[in-house]
Amino acid sequence: MIKSNCHCCCRSVAVKSDNVSKIFQDAMDAGKGILRLTPTWVPRVFMQPGRRIKLAPTDWYALGVDRGGINERWFSSTTEAGNPGRQPDEGLSYVKFNGQKFLLRDTVTEGKGTVVGDNIWDKYKRWPVYSKFFDDLGPLFHHLHQREEHAKLVGQEGKPEAYYFPPQLNAAENFFDYTFMGFEPGTTKDDVKKCLENWNKGDNGILDLSKAYRLKRGTGWIVPAGVLHAPGSLCTYEPQWGSDVFGSFQSLVERRQVEWSWLVKDVPPDKHHDLDYIISMLDWEKNVDPYFKNTNYIEPIVDEKQSGDGYTDKWITYGKIDGKQLFSAKEITVFPGCKCTLHDGGASGWIFVQGHGKVGDLTVDTPVMINYGAEPNDELFVTATAAKNGVTIENNGSEPLVALRYFGPDAHPSTPDIGDHRKLNAEK
Repeated sequence: MIKSNCHCCCRSVAVKSDNVSKIFQDAMDAGKGILRLTPTWVPRVFMQPGRRIKLAPTDWYALGVDRGGINERWFSSTTEAGNPGRQPDEGLSYVKFNGQKFLLRDTVTEGKGTVVGDNIWDKYKRWPVYSKFFDDLGPLFHHLHQREEHAKLVGQEGKPEAYYFPPQLNAAENFFDYTFMGFEPGTTKDDVKKCLENWNKGDNGILDLSKAYRLKRGTGWIVPAGVLHAPGSLCTYEPQWGSDVFGSFQSLVERRQVEWSWLVKDVPPDKHHDLDYIISMLDWEKNVDPYFKNTNYIEPIVDEKQSGDGYTDKWITYGKIDGKQLFSAKEITVFPGCKCTLHDGGASGWIFVQGHGKVGDLTVDTPVMINYGAEPNDELFVTATAAKNGVTIENNGSEPLVALRYFGPDAHPSTPDIGDHRKLNAEK
């Protein structure tokens, strides 16, 4: 039995999928297309909680030590977590309304284009992206997320992702605020194969082939599928494709063993010891790119069209991956006593990281501490219907009201290109 230390006495009652129709429409009408979501906590057995995503200290292991510490919170997710021993709804977000809750995944199925937009529904038949807070005490292993051609062999989808390091959640850097990415130019596939062959000899030396980058609050990165990366210990906001595939290429992290099974978790069974196949999952050219930082590092860019007196809207995830706008993200800041109306190009998932105010008719605030199972008012899903009509945000608190929001594919006619921040800095 799973035990929870939740002290909340007003947890919503779950509604079964076949009974969602009426309550979904009532919630849409009441919020004028803006839906409240409950926190979606995800444990990882191979990580140590970073303690900055506001989960109460009593609840870091709310699902049991054997399931691992909770160091991720997923936002507006219709993607299941790929964890062994997972709960049936692990990774899935819930909408809450009038003391009841129902899966966002069922909401999308029910509302289709009115929820996610006609283009997304027609092409994907789901909300194909999600975002999360990743919060680890130290570094994670050097790993990749499979590209589409490899992920589909195990019934999954490839997963590119992006990083942004919110200042509000990074007062502490924790133990290792550097991220290894890719390989040093000149690295060969035989070098990598030797590391895999040395898996059971201790540290297999994969980081000797890589380069670490210092992480900087208020900046971010794009990480294409097939690129090795060992995330550092800054708390990270991660817009990404709706998949939970990965494979670790590192055998030892901070003296902790990484089992071979974490390398081949999303590899066809007949390829579990096929080193040539495993290495083929790497996007080789991207991994040895001598200009990796120029190609993948980003800094916020103010969207002048959606900024004004008392509010600033910034691009924090932007650009294309392999020529496609797969996801994007922005940070809106509204100063005390001010309000604005945003006109976005599509549906979006929101998380508030500072302040108190209103979005439409819904009150939002940012809690200091959240017990597992509690339902604070800091997360929203803005449907395509609401986005089309415009969303008004008002700060009626005493500090800036700040929200991060991410979008699905092709939500904008255009975004800045990766590297545009350097051009803007050069012009100043």
